[in-house]
Amino acid sequence: MTANPAAVGLPDMQLTPGAPFGVYVHVPFCLTRCGYCDFNTYTPAELGGVNPDAWLGVLGSELELAAARLGGPTADTVFLGGGTPSLLGAERLCAVLDTVRQQFGLAADAEVTTEANPESTSPELFAALRSAGYTRVSLGMQSVSPRVLGTLDRVHSPGRAVAAAGEALAAGFDHVSLDLIYGTPGESDDDLRRSVDAAIDAGVDHVSAYALVVEEGTALARRVRRGELAAPDDDVLAHRYEIADELLRAAGFDWYEVSNWSRPGGQCRHNLGYWDGGQWWGAGPGAHSYVGNTRWWNVKHPNTYAALLADAALPVAGFEQLDADALHTEDVLLKIRLRRGLPLDLLEAAERERAAVAIADGLVVTEDERLVLTDRGRLLADAVVRALLD
Repeated sequence: MTANPAAVGLPDMQLTPGAPFGVYVHVPFCLTRCGYCDFNTYTPAELGGVNPDAWLGVLGSELELAAARLGGPTADTVFLGGGTPSLLGAERLCAVLDTVRQQFGLAADAEVTTEANPESTSPELFAALRSAGYTRVSLGMQSVSPRVLGTLDRVHSPGRAVAAAGEALAAGFDHVSLDLIYGTPGESDDDLRRSVDAAIDAGVDHVSAYALVVEEGTALARRVRRGELAAPDDDVLAHRYEIADELLRAAGFDWYEVSNWSRPGGQCRHNLGYWDGGQWWGAGPGAHSYVGNTRWWNVKHPNTYAALLADAALPVAGFEQLDADALHTEDVLLKIRLRRGLPLDLLEAAERERAAVAIADGLVVTEDERLVLTDRGRLLADAVVRALLD
């Protein structure tokens, strides 16, 4: 592994035949920093040189280098995340997709997703994105409770996410996701119920629900450390997960990954690639990539990112090549989280014996020669992984 941004070169790598290939684009811009967020994002006051137009130019340089390095594989999926991609506006978002299309090409049935914050969207934005070839929108909703949104430092009004989802659907998007966070200090069971019900009533075909994690270095962590807010309680988080799961399943959603539910056909194919052996090039400051057995990550600061690309150098901060043991660990760690489960033939003899114990404990079951988490097992997914591998 290496970490000197000015000196890093990627090793030779080969795309794994038959594995889906995606392009992830990291948009590092946010108007404000949410108190719980530790993503690689920057507000205007934190950037001295790179603005959205300059970023778009250097992003094109990275994608051109990426296509040349990999031989231009066709992209099955494209995902713009951040940050706040919707801050770029329709013209720049369409330009990003045009660049990906030009450098890699898109499969005929390609899934093209952008994340969006509700306060920076409009019917006109969604109409332009749909016309340009975007097929999916993922909106950050978090909650409909004003006090929860306030604790999380979210700036959109409680009803704006649902309204934005309606605008995306009206623009012709068949696939719209709303993302929830549960376990925020001060949240009640009823707050979560109202939020899940609102997401269901919005008519979307995908809902993600994530337990709040207090990340070191965030404003939220400092408030918890000072005693202003209580840290999330594991038992409360488990109970909230059960509430969300019950409501979503009763409304026709089913889980396909521990934190993700969809109506039939609504799964996010790009994210499935992360969990199920896909490959992707991550472009943008701080983005991570994975091809063959090589994982690498870009330099984080947009100014450093731009400087390296100005010298026609890939903006790589470090890389690692996974050996057979590491690849096996990742297979178990990721595939067990999926509703389709972990193929039993991937398990070694000792792991099969441990799986039998987990089955007896009611954490997993076997379905079609796969190991699948039970409802209780989903609450203890990390412990199930440790039990299988240790």
